[in-house]
Amino acid sequence: MKSFHAFRRTALLAAALAGPAGIMLSSCSDFLDLEATALNTTEYTFSTVAGATAAVIGAYDPLSGDQAYGTRVSMYYPYDSDELIGSAGPNDGARRGIARYTALPNNTEITNPWNQLYQGVERSNICIEQIPRMALYTNGSAADTAALHRLHGEALTLRAQYLFELVRNWGNVPVQYTPSVSGQDFNLPNVDRNETLTRLLADLLEAEKLVPWRSRAGLTNERITKGAVKGLRARIALFRGGYYPNSATGQMERAPDYLDYYRMARQECADLLANRAEHSLNSSFEETFKSINELRPEAAHEIMFEVGMATATNQSGSKLGYYNGPRLNASPIYGSTQGAVTIAPPYFYAFDSTDTRRDITITTFNIPSTNFQTGVNLNSVTDGKFRRNWHIPPVPGTVNYLDYNWPILRFADVLLMFAETENELNGPTAAAQDALLEVRARAFGGSRAKATSTLAQGGFSLGGKADFFKALTNERYLEFGSEAIRKYDLIRWNLFATKISEVKANIEKMAKGEAPYQNVPLYMYYRTPSAAGIQWVRSFYRPSPTPNTAPAGTVRVNWRQALTAQYVADTKPAGTTYTLGSTTATSNGAGLAAEYVPGRGKELLPIPQSTISSDPALVQNFGY
Repeated sequence: MKSFHAFRRTALLAAALAGPAGIMLSSCSDFLDLEATALNTTEYTFSTVAGATAAVIGAYDPLSGDQAYGTRVSMYYPYDSDELIGSAGPNDGARRGIARYTALPNNTEITNPWNQLYQGVERSNICIEQIPRMALYTNGSAADTAALHRLHGEALTLRAQYLFELVRNWGNVPVQYTPSVSGQDFNLPNVDRNETLTRLLADLLEAEKLVPWRSRAGLTNERITKGAVKGLRARIALFRGGYYPNSATGQMERAPDYLDYYRMARQECADLLANRAEHSLNSSFEETFKSINELRPEAAHEIMFEVGMATATNQSGSKLGYYNGPRLNASPIYGSTQGAVTIAPPYFYAFDSTDTRRDITITTFNIPSTNFQTGVNLNSVTDGKFRRNWHIPPVPGTVNYLDYNWPILRFADVLLMFAETENELNGPTAAAQDALLEVRARAFGGSRAKATSTLAQGGFSLGGKADFFKALTNERYLEFGSEAIRKYDLIRWNLFATKISEVKANIEKMAKGEAPYQNVPLYMYYRTPSAAGIQWVRSFYRPSPTPNTAPAGTVRVNWRQALTAQYVADTKPAGTTYTLGSTTATSNGAGLAAEYVPGRGKELLPIPQSTISSDPALVQNFGY
């Protein structure tokens, strides 16, 4: 967003004007090219608020770009799951290897993000060490002291986010809490993930005291404020208290003190719920995501922590809405996209037909060169929260970078984390039910009655602890599609293997027209494309008419018919045969989580081979 970019430019300019040592900070790219040791040994950089600000901006920067939340960490690592399917096709040694759970340690799509996340840790470490040493930190003016305390808290939070991302993807990773120095022993061992997460929770407790609430932070931008710190602390506490794959055995485990961390998460969420003037639930689910696509803030401040993207480059930009979202093909108005992320077909039918989240989270159209929306087959339906055709102003041509911010944390997550922890600790109390139903009611025009009735129609109940948890897991499924949350939720609940097996079974049931998918139509029909947007003329919830020819003025697309023997076969390991009707197909290992097998350790990524080779103290994750 422009406000953040202005913050970055202003801070960098101030550092440049401060004196000769500040000249090296005169542009964002120059700063990012600096060696970390230069910052660590340049006292002048940390002699002014402007210099410290520029350094912290440098610590923010590795969040953005291709190797972090601009594409890889946000769009490669969370899939395949029971909601979405990463780029279709068999293992290519790159992103499809990750999606199909056949990644290898020499995969550059693993190596490069690993390195960038550690770059973020190093830059944060420098700031965390240097800022409290500054004379202005304790003896400066009130304004300078407040500014430096805030920067210190931001750096602590940034380090926590980088390390949390490393832990949730790689497990027991090497950790260093001080800047690297020449001559040190760089042979760092694996650190138990619980030890790391416990340290991060302590750091964030300190950071909470240092950063202001949003309303006291001045200009609205993507800088971290107290709400973001508390929400991130709640999230990490739930991961600390959840199940996790043992890096040495691949078996799912949970620490016996897990309830302590549920209490911690609950308290953080309760604090946020008591400060609704700072962050709240936007009344419109669509508005929350329209704001991202239109590059502007949203009034409720539901988005509490987001990665600011800028520059339309692979270093600091974002391919959200280009790599994923509806497919656009040479539209002279909207340009082109890859549309590489598709839905697991049962995900569409997990939504009630009146749930307004469905048509924001999922898009059933593409936009060819005519600029008009056209319907797509069920096996080509894409995610929809990040859309190139929502960009203001439109971006024609083939540019890859739309610079949509990545939302790390929303207030909806705070409400559902509170509901989860309250249920775990105290059962499905009225407070737990209210929090869940507030999120759900928004999807039904704010009607709690509709939210409750559709919940029951879907087979869910809030009455008992186990039933409430089941409803909670489903609500998070519907609320957070394509936000890099579902896969990690399933792992911490020890439900990943179960849900992957379940979604594959449901794909097969849908292909056969078996319950509960017996009314899913073989074909769908949409009106001849026009500027009004896609107009489906029949229900997604009624069987196709006979005959199946398209009525005048409509176009037919394959719906359930798109789930062929080959599509189902491809959800199974390569070489597996599958028969649907009279057709037998052999899997190419190209479909949803095709090579995933429970107990093989593939919930974690392999530590990059280059790191293993250079660090003899480091042990590779189980299964690799």
